[in-house]
Amino acid sequence: MYKNYFKRIIDFTIVLLVLLVIWPVLAVIALWLHFANKGAGAFFFQKRPGKDEKIFKVIKFKSMTDERDADGRLLPDAQRLTRVGRFVRATSIDELPQLINVLKGDMALIGPRPLLPEYLPYYTERERLRHTVRPGISGWAQVNGRNNAEWDKRLEMDAYYVEHLTLAMDCRVILQTVKNVLCRKDINIIPGAKAQKLNVERANQSNNEDKTA
Repeated sequence: MYKNYFKRIIDFTIVLLVLLVIWPVLAVIALWLHFANKGAGAFFFQKRPGKDEKIFKVIKFKSMTDERDADGRLLPDAQRLTRVGRFVRATSIDELPQLINVLKGDMALIGPRPLLPEYLPYYTERERLRHTVRPGISGWAQVNGRNNAEWDKRLEMDAYYVEHLTLAMDCRVILQTVKNVLCRKDINIIPGAKAQKLNVERANQSNNEDKTA
């Protein structure tokens, strides 16, 4: 009952109340980032697969400029990350616009993190359980290692969460998320600095298996 009905009602109510309180703060941060990002905008939109693998656009605060080299290619992330961007990533403030995704029904407060569409062909049948629920702003995998965990472990934790989804589980994740944010635990400031993309990792694994077969 909670998974299929009350979870959505609770998420919508909480997020609506939170947005009514913090919207002035979000507006100030958006204005701050607009100028810090040198005209690149304050928001970042990216397509992600949600429940039933339906594609939606996730919303985040933009932490980098769109500066390019002499050949027109974007500079490395580390060079485009602004001081303001570093701050909003370190404090996880960049995730707050996803509250709008929750309000729209694209996401939940707690659930498997929405990953890239190009990962879809590389999931096992068990790992596809992550797409039987709405993706979340935080999740069981995020409070147990976040991007520092290996892909197999992260995706197994997503499947475990789906199989054990209860109000008690969500409350546990929320409390641990708050603790991690306050301690700035398992936060990668530079995007993609540690984790290899899932499609690259598993494509390489498949190629290696073919060579040794």
